[in-house]
Amino acid sequence: MKTGKITLGIVDDHQIVIDGLKSLLQGHEQFRVVIECTQPELMPDLLEKKKVDILLTDVMMPVMNGAELSRAVRQRFPDIKILALSMSGQGDLVNQMIEDADISGYVLKNIGKQELLRALEKIAGGGIYFSEEVLREMTKDSERKKNNEEANLTNREIEIIGLIEKELSNKQIAEQLFLSERTVETHRKNIFRKTQTSSVIGLVKYAYEHKLI
Repeated sequence: MKTGKITLGIVDDHQIVIDGLKSLLQGHEQFRVVIECTQPELMPDLLEKKKVDILLTDVMMPVMNGAELSRAVRQRFPDIKILALSMSGQGDLVNQMIEDADISGYVLKNIGKQELLRALEKIAGGGIYFSEEVLREMTKDSERKKNNEEANLTNREIEIIGLIEKELSNKQIAEQLFLSERTVETHRKNIFRKTQTSSVIGLVKYAYEHKLI
């Protein structure tokens, strides 16, 4: 782990969450919170004024969400390590934040003191830390993407799946997409074949599981 004090910035649109994190860090002198902010859009400018080693950021915030903030911070302050905190570990969002902002970790807000300290220590030492539940969601998301690629659904077929979910008939879908009913019927057959489903309910379930709609 880095020697000396490890400076932290915390951004969350709820002050009570910031206060809770600071409370968990009390008594651990190696960590020092130097910036706290409830308005994520202000954080990049605050980081210009004070040096921060690790930025802890909420994910779901108004005006600027955690993914957008992480990208902005990564571009302006590439040396700052980012630990995302969220109520849920959405695999697709986590993977996107890793790709777009190279975040160092992602933990759930229900973690305890010891896991928070473990995450911060590992990240401060140049490592990465992702909660077990988050890792499982990341794996599921990767599997969904792999299955979608194997199903080889076209953009048009995914569009039609969305309209089927809205209970539109073949005629209504054809009118909305400026296609013939026969073309829609062909797409529909291909969709059921590729997704290996045999009913609308089964197709909609598949679509939700694979985040097509």
